[in-house]
Amino acid sequence: MRTLLVGFIALATPAPLLAQDVLPGASAQGDVSVTIYNNDVALVQDVRSLNLAEGRVRQSFPDVSAQIQPETVSLTVPDASVVEQNFDYDLLSPSSLMEKAVGETIMLVRTNPATGAETRERARVLAVNGGVVLEIDGHVEVLRDDGLPVRAVFDRVPESLRARPTLSVTLASARSGPRPATLSYLSSGLGWSADYVALFDDKSGKIDVQGWVTLRNTSGTTFANARTLLVAGDVGSTGDGNQYMPQPRRITRIQPGTEGSDREQLGDFYLYPLAQRTTIADKQTKQVSFLDAKGVTASSGYRFENAWRGTANEARSAQSVLRFANSGAGGLGDALPAGIVRVYIRDARGQPQFTGENRIEHTPQGSSIALPTGDAFDVKVQPTAVSRTRLGDSRWRTQMRYRLTNARSRAATVELVQSGLAWADTRVVEESRASERRDAGSAVWQVPVPANGEAVITATFDTRY
Repeated sequence: MRTLLVGFIALATPAPLLAQDVLPGASAQGDVSVTIYNNDVALVQDVRSLNLAEGRVRQSFPDVSAQIQPETVSLTVPDASVVEQNFDYDLLSPSSLMEKAVGETIMLVRTNPATGAETRERARVLAVNGGVVLEIDGHVEVLRDDGLPVRAVFDRVPESLRARPTLSVTLASARSGPRPATLSYLSSGLGWSADYVALFDDKSGKIDVQGWVTLRNTSGTTFANARTLLVAGDVGSTGDGNQYMPQPRRITRIQPGTEGSDREQLGDFYLYPLAQRTTIADKQTKQVSFLDAKGVTASSGYRFENAWRGTANEARSAQSVLRFANSGAGGLGDALPAGIVRVYIRDARGQPQFTGENRIEHTPQGSSIALPTGDAFDVKVQPTAVSRTRLGDSRWRTQMRYRLTNARSRAATVELVQSGLAWADTRVVEESRASERRDAGSAVWQVPVPANGEAVITATFDTRY
């Protein structure tokens, strides 16, 4: 039925335009501003000019978002008050037009493929359930999609069908005449994310960082020539769920900074306005640059995290980590909205090559960022639980050994982390190299591993379990 419906539907007479209806291809929107948040919600503000009569007036607002949240609509019109509002989201299409015609009489026009002659007959639509069932001259016929030239002609468009998403409002107007109307509402289907391209120069210890904003519009409506403001941060919503989110294997570590940013804020959120008005077309992805920083201080290194009493029969790769800061002194100097950082390094021919990516969360200015980008080929760690001795009813002593190897032609420093210590009331009673307890759950060693060599770390833990 899909091909048939598209091909044969026509209207006998055009429907009259309602107030604020516009011709096909034109937009009824006025001066539009769109504020887009990170969690699939946007605030649309649309100022339109209306010419209202005095008394009770029915006013239509076409070209609102198809995913409007009707309960969030606010309409301000001078010398008028809102009596009732309705959102008409049943859009005009070949299938919806036929479905609304059930019980009605339409005109069928058949064309003889041999002679081109047309015949017309009236038919009553009985049902539209996986096909169109018609009553013609007292008998029942199924309108088949068999490729024969046939079209249906309708006398009118049902009032419940709209060519575009439309908000209908009944107003009580105290006077007649033109005036501005400010319409605002929340909508889903509009979102944005940040993406970063980082070109790392290992020799100079610098990265060039370019930030892109990616706008996505699946709201069913185009917003033409709109002022666009992006808000970085997760605003509260009653739709927030407590869904389980598995931890990624490579977690970006961020030490939050305390530098103030010159960027404009809205409450606890940072604002990223687009410099110029833009058209956010439906079913479109648009990218706009918002950050271009050169010569940011950075360094590369390695990290390996071992689970409590974790033992491996074979050595495992350490993570390759890119470390940098978004402080003013480091050269970046901006609050960073959450997004994906993609890292590139120039090869021997000078061509940038992709070497990995990871996600950062909303990062305040002045933060230190350790971004894992993949697993190292030449730097390995083999953890071994050497022994475990019971000291009493609730005390145990565990001895661990970590063998680190480096097949590179230059020395490497590995951040070795023994995690899982918080739950067991753990104390480090002996270690071959001094560790740092950054928190109750982990001991951290900075281990230099010589070029084409190895290093061994041993540690003994006293635990409650």
